[in-house]
Amino acid sequence: MNKVHVKKIDFADNYWYPRMKQMAEQVIPYQWSALNDQIPGAEPSHAIENFRIAAGETDGKFHGMVFQDSDVAKWIEAASFSLQHTPNAELEQIIDAVVDLMERAQQEDGYLNTYFTVAAPEQRWKDQSFGHELYCAGHLIEAAVAYFEATKKRKFLDIMCRYVDLIDRVIGPEADQLQIYDGHEEIELALVKLYRVTKEDKHLKLSQFFVNERGKQPSFLESEPTFGNDFKDRWFALDYHQAHAPVREQETAEGHAVRAMYLYSAMADLALLTGDTGLKNALIELWKHVTTKRMYVTGGLGSQGHAERFTVDYDLPNDTAYTETCAAIGLIMWAVRMLQLEPNREYADVMERALYNGALSGISLDGTKYFYVNPLEVHPQVARYRYDMKHVEPERVPWFGCACCPPNIARLISSLDRYIYTTAGDSVYVHLYAAHECKLEVDGQQVGLVMDTRYPWEGHIAVQIHAAQPVEFDLCLRLPAWAPSAKLRVNDEAINVPSVIERGYIKLRRQWREGDRVTLQLPMSVQRIASHPKVHENAGKVALQRGPVVYCLEEVDNGADLTDIRLNLSSSSDFKAEYRDDLLGGVVIIRAEGERSDLRYWEGKLYDGFQPAYVTVPVVAVPYAHWGNRKPGEMLVWMRQG
Repeated sequence: MNKVHVKKIDFADNYWYPRMKQMAEQVIPYQWSALNDQIPGAEPSHAIENFRIAAGETDGKFHGMVFQDSDVAKWIEAASFSLQHTPNAELEQIIDAVVDLMERAQQEDGYLNTYFTVAAPEQRWKDQSFGHELYCAGHLIEAAVAYFEATKKRKFLDIMCRYVDLIDRVIGPEADQLQIYDGHEEIELALVKLYRVTKEDKHLKLSQFFVNERGKQPSFLESEPTFGNDFKDRWFALDYHQAHAPVREQETAEGHAVRAMYLYSAMADLALLTGDTGLKNALIELWKHVTTKRMYVTGGLGSQGHAERFTVDYDLPNDTAYTETCAAIGLIMWAVRMLQLEPNREYADVMERALYNGALSGISLDGTKYFYVNPLEVHPQVARYRYDMKHVEPERVPWFGCACCPPNIARLISSLDRYIYTTAGDSVYVHLYAAHECKLEVDGQQVGLVMDTRYPWEGHIAVQIHAAQPVEFDLCLRLPAWAPSAKLRVNDEAINVPSVIERGYIKLRRQWREGDRVTLQLPMSVQRIASHPKVHENAGKVALQRGPVVYCLEEVDNGADLTDIRLNLSSSSDFKAEYRDDLLGGVVIIRAEGERSDLRYWEGKLYDGFQPAYVTVPVVAVPYAHWGNRKPGEMLVWMRQG
C-alpha cells in the first residue's frame, strides 16, 4: 500500500494567509518588544531580563510569574514556525542571541529555569503544585524542537537535551529518584516532540513516566506547602491538577482547563506512538464528556474564573465564563491528535469551532491587543464593578502580567499548516478548508494539491490535482456536521455524497491524474443553534452560526441593553447574510428583524404587571471572534427568540 506524506503547505487565502503574514511582520516583533518591556502602557514582562540576571550579566531581582520563562519559549516557537513559511534573517539572529543567553544562564548540571535559579534556588524540585518547573522546561523543549526544524541549528536543542538528561536523572521510577510530576502538564507532550526529533527512547519513556505517575494515590502533591494555592479550598484539590485518579481511569474532565488539554494531548501522542489502548479508550470517553457537557458553542472551555476550571456538567454561564484563550488552543491541539489516532469528523468539527471562534477571539485584528478571558456576554459597567466578574476584560489589552495567551495564539496561527491534513496509510484527510497549495509524497512520487476557496465566507471548495503520472490514493474531504447536504463533482461527474461518506469524510479513491478537479459545495445558510435544556442560562435562547462561524451582537451595531432584544423569526430564511469588505477586515454579517421593549412604558417603574410593549428593530450580528475591534460596549452571543 502506498504511503502518503504531507511535505509542504503554502497558504494563499484571504482569511488565514493575511493573519499568518501579520504574525510574521507585526505580531512577533510586537511580542518581542513586550518581552523586553518596550510597549508603553503594557504590563511589564521582564522575561528576557530574567535570563540576563540568571546568566549573571545584570543585577536585579526576578520579576513576573514563576513561569515567566514560558513566555519567551512560546515566542521562540511562534517565531520558528513563522520562519518556516516566511524566512527572516534578522529574526533568526534575534533568536540566536536569545539561545546564546539561555546557554549562559544554564547551570553547570544542565538546569535552566530563571525563577528557581534567581529567586528560589533552594526550592528546586520542591514545588510541583504551582512552581511550573517542568512546565517551563516543556515549553523550552517545544521551542528548541521548532527552532531546529526551522533552521537545522542544534544549539538550542542540545541545551534542552542537557536539561532533559538532568530531569531524567533526578525524576523517575527508581528508589533514588523523585517520583513526581508537574502540577501543570506540558512537558509530557514536549518530550514526545523531542523524541520524534532525537529518536532517543529515554525521551519517550520519560513522557510515559510522567503520564503514568499522575493520579497515583496517595499523591505527593498534597504534602507540598503550596498545594491548594493560597485558597486551600476544594477548587484547588487534586482534580484541579487532573491528579485525582490514574489517567486511564478518568472519565470526566476536571480541574484547570488548560492543564487538562495539555495532558490529553500528551496522552493522545503516547497512544499513537505506543498503541496504548487504555490511553485511547480514556481519551474517547473524555472527549465525549468535554464536547457534549462542558464546552461552549464557541469551543471555549472552563466555566469558572476561580481556579480557571471546569465545574459540573452543563454549567456554562455566559457573562462569568472564563474560557481562557489557551484552553481553546489546547482543545485544538488535542483535537488534531485525536484525528491522528482515528480520522473522525467530530474531532475536526470541534477543532474548527474552537479555531474560528474561541481561540481567534483572543487577539485583536491589528494583532496588538489580547483577551485572556473570552466570555459570551459582556456588560462593561457590570464587569468592571462585580467581584465575580473581575476576571472579565471588556476590552482587549496590550499585554498581561500572566502573558501565557498572547504568544500561544501567535504560535497557533503561525503553525496552522499543521492542522489542515492528517494521513493514514494511503489516505489523506482534509480537515480544514483554506486556499493553499500542498505538496504530497505518495510512494515516492510528488503530488500537488491546489485548493481554491473563500471559506469561511463561502462554501465553494475546489481542489485540483497535479501529478506527473497517475497515482492512486484516497482523498478524504470533511463534510462538516453543520452542512448535512452538499454537492460534489469529480471533473464532470456528479457524485452521490451519501454513498462515499465514511466517518464524516467524503472518501474519494481513484487513480488521480494531472488536472483532475474535485469541487465541493457546502450550504452556508444561517443556523439557529439551541443548547441542551440543562444549560439553564440559555433557556429560550438561540445562537447564530453560519458555516463554522459563531455570531454575536455588539452594542455599536444594535444599541445598549442587548439582552432586551429578541429575534422575531420563523425560519432561517428570514436571515440575510451580507459580505462587507469595509468592516472588520472583511466579514459576512447577518441581518435580521427583532423586537425590544418600548422603554417609554417602563419610565418610573422597576416592576409591573406583564403587558408586552415592544418596538420593531433591525438586528445586526458579526462574527464572535471579531467583536471588540471597534469601540467598547456590550456583546451577546445567546439571544432571546420570540
